[in-house]
Amino acid sequence: MSEPSDNLAAAFEAAAGRAPDKDVVLCADTALSWRELDARAGAVAAALAERGVEAGDRVALEFDDPAFLTVALLGALKAGAAVTPINPRLAEAEKSAILSALDATLVSGEFGALSMEKAAFEARPVADSDPAFILFTSGSTGAAKGVMLSHRATRGALEHWRGPILDLSPDDVVLSTLPPAHSLGIFGTILAPLLAGASVVFLKRFSPQDALAAIARHGVTVYPGVATMFQRIVDCPALRETNLSKLRYAASGAAPCSWELAEQWRDATGTRILRGYGMTELFRPISFQALDDRDVPDAIGRAVADVRLRIVDGDGNELANGEVGELWIDSPARMTGYLDDRERTRAVLAGKWFKTGDLASIDGEGFVRIEGRLKDIILRGGYTIAAGPVEKVLLSHPDIADAAVIGVPHRELGEEIVAYVSLRAGGEATGDLIIEYCREQLASYEYPREVHILEDLPKGPTGKILKGKLRT
Repeated sequence: MSEPSDNLAAAFEAAAGRAPDKDVVLCADTALSWRELDARAGAVAAALAERGVEAGDRVALEFDDPAFLTVALLGALKAGAAVTPINPRLAEAEKSAILSALDATLVSGEFGALSMEKAAFEARPVADSDPAFILFTSGSTGAAKGVMLSHRATRGALEHWRGPILDLSPDDVVLSTLPPAHSLGIFGTILAPLLAGASVVFLKRFSPQDALAAIARHGVTVYPGVATMFQRIVDCPALRETNLSKLRYAASGAAPCSWELAEQWRDATGTRILRGYGMTELFRPISFQALDDRDVPDAIGRAVADVRLRIVDGDGNELANGEVGELWIDSPARMTGYLDDRERTRAVLAGKWFKTGDLASIDGEGFVRIEGRLKDIILRGGYTIAAGPVEKVLLSHPDIADAAVIGVPHRELGEEIVAYVSLRAGGEATGDLIIEYCREQLASYEYPREVHILEDLPKGPTGKILKGKLRT
């Protein structure tokens, strides 16, 4: 039988033992010490065991209160379950699809009263390779997939976040404003800080005013978020009066954070945004890092410790530095596979390598630049056009806030290039003017022939543009 230490929950039990009286979960009027957090998680684990939940069973958690969710999350891990946090803001059809795929025990808001009880419950033995989490992708290019993440992979990911990426310590206070049903929210803003012994301040709903107030009130030192949150804070008048003296870093994820926004943030706050790259299947294998002050405007960072990168051509042959090809990643924090979907799993795994589907290049210093999506290719009149470079040109227009480029069927050309954009406040660009702007900077076969201006582009909870919805 496996040792109890194989269960990720054992690491949090050890953290509780090191500082039992420290308040580590702060949410509205709730403050939980490590002792209380561990005991309440024990009550949840005991209740799950009474329901018949055994190690390896699947448990879905749906809580609107992030403090209750954290208690239930650690409790389910103690019970040895594979955990899926459910975003309570999902449409009923989306939630039903996830629960149907999981065939799981659902622990919902009515279970919240249990998180006020306390019980001793030692983490059940599990194997390192057993699933700790099953998270569902945002479905930015198609149907959401259940990503299975083992205890070993999750532990490795949390060490990356705790160590080289954010340089977290027990002295840190981390602000959590992201959906905990997604990898950045759950791992970057909850579990990694707790594993480091840091305190976590939760906001149930993000607003720039509330985020700034929390940073000042609690002396927040690290703020992981997404680009849209950072932009709203930069634009918020309250920023000028907010005390940010304790803030060390911000960290972006989920959706790309532009260098322009990173500079605006630095000018406004005096701190850095640590940009990076990741996905549900791989956590954050590439990043700029807290203790390395180098920034490269058009790059996404370098490989984190123990991560290997390759750039390959269409036949899987490794390319030289500076050449553009598909990015493959070997990471100890890689998923095991997609839930009940061997075909999709085989399509992205090649031995230890995960095939990202992203086109990228790596320079001589190891900095990675994303050039587009391998599947985000438009085949127009015999030419192969990557959407990424076209989107970069669109985003360089001073009036454009967000942009997405897709291919739509065309009788003669196969596909035509179509752009969807939203404008910045005060932006007056028209579709024709945007097309002309692109025509001046792109090859004659590359620029979009149609531009649709929307008030907002469809996005998932973490800020990713959902191109699949643009195609419907």
